[in-house]
Amino acid sequence: MNFRKNLIHLAVAYSIFFSYGVQAANTAELPCRTTAECAAQAEKIGATVDKHSGKGGAYEEQFSWMNRINKASIVMLTEEGVVTPKLGHLIAGGVQHVIDQARQPGGKRPSDVLQVEKIMVDKIGPQASLIHSGRSRQDMYATYRLAVLRAQVLDYSDALNKVRERMLKIAEKNVDTLVPAYTNGVQAMPISYAHYLLAFSASFERDAQRIHELYARLNLSPMGTAVLANSGWPLNRERLAELLGFDGLRENSLDAGQVSTFDIPLEAAGIASSSAIRVGAMIGDIHTQYHQTRPWLLLEEGSTYTSSAMPQKRNPGLLMRTRESASDVVGLANATTIRAHNVTTGMTDYKAAFDSLGLFTSATQMFKRLDKVLAALVINPERAMEELDSDWTTSMELADTLEREYKVPFRIGHSFASLIVSEARKEGYFPKNFPYADAQKLFTQAARKYKWELEKLPLDEAAFRATLSPRAMVESRKGTGGPQPAEVKRMLAEAQKNLKSDRNWMTRHRQHLLDADAELDKAFGKLVKAAN
Repeated sequence: MNFRKNLIHLAVAYSIFFSYGVQAANTAELPCRTTAECAAQAEKIGATVDKHSGKGGAYEEQFSWMNRINKASIVMLTEEGVVTPKLGHLIAGGVQHVIDQARQPGGKRPSDVLQVEKIMVDKIGPQASLIHSGRSRQDMYATYRLAVLRAQVLDYSDALNKVRERMLKIAEKNVDTLVPAYTNGVQAMPISYAHYLLAFSASFERDAQRIHELYARLNLSPMGTAVLANSGWPLNRERLAELLGFDGLRENSLDAGQVSTFDIPLEAAGIASSSAIRVGAMIGDIHTQYHQTRPWLLLEEGSTYTSSAMPQKRNPGLLMRTRESASDVVGLANATTIRAHNVTTGMTDYKAAFDSLGLFTSATQMFKRLDKVLAALVINPERAMEELDSDWTTSMELADTLEREYKVPFRIGHSFASLIVSEARKEGYFPKNFPYADAQKLFTQAARKYKWELEKLPLDEAAFRATLSPRAMVESRKGTGGPQPAEVKRMLAEAQKNLKSDRNWMTRHRQHLLDADAELDKAFGKLVKAAN
């Protein structure tokens, strides 16, 4: 019995010892001498490790953003009287020390909040930790991730707009270049190549609109919400937002760092994925030409590569690389969604998935590659017209003309045109050489099928030939948005105006970020100057 009691006491003592002896790791108390050591320590315990070291721009490293947040925090805390001016000056000096030491050989650039704070504490003492009043890793990292997302979305938008510009320049040169358009993979009707490009340009213009709408929801600051329920400190969240380049506040403190971190990145991912689907479709339209022995649309030879064995081949690598990028974007967007699926609120799985997966790196690269494709595009108008003349893409115009000019019911005209196409393909005729006499007989056949009183084809031979002309068909189109040259020119001018407006939007919002940086540096500089 005594032996058994001793075992129980030993077990209890063992559990008590280890419950107090084993503690959660505190990154502020783990000494690290280099940036690499700091990162290794953070990674060992599953803390956030920055992957952007030294890249800059949209991929500015987390260390730099922690300093920016620290600068804004001490400015606001001092202005609001949360810390005294004397302490504000001291802590600002500590923040500046972190920045300065990183520029020196062997300087540290840790990404973890507490590792950054440790450098300050080592320099100015524990007062440095007062900068953390009313805040947490949660709102700091939420702020950083939003800033990264907005920068990546802006870079993505720039690449998108460059492609739109390229498309419109090509369209301007091809208002009168007629090409086949397809439905169900089959040649359907003639349009101009400008009309084709304007269709895709219009879809990418909608992406620009989506980005503007997203940005209004994205660029709202979570800073100052602490963990998820604010704090007891009277923080000026509006001032923090202003200094960090945000347009306003994400008001609900739980939403700010835990819930909006679901939907805002997913909305951005959806835009990129939608763009990628259409980029893939456009690349497919071009690549299909390489299946023909005499294409009307190709990449210039200098933008292709030869086969190692077959001297006739010119491989369109740019097309394949662009399509690969588009497929990557679709996959990464879905992966971003999956990372957020079935995850409880507050987990880290979903908060930076867009970034760790490299979604917008691939999306921006996709548009840069598409721009190279468009720059290398060679269009052969004569071959495109030959393609139109070798098929019956204007046969619908026969039915339309008979109805429009002679009140022949469309179904009779359609039956007549279908009979012509069937005979032409059987006998090897084309629109330019189909026998007019046969056309007259087939019209009579179609009219009798529907017991129509007019059995004689009302078109003379000249009118019959003109009706089958691709150019005449395109030029005869009516209504808003059609391929007729005047309407294409109008849409082109409108698209150019909208692109200019979208670029002005980009300029304003980038300038706003630059102005916020300048205001932050000015306000922080005053504190540092006073400290010295």
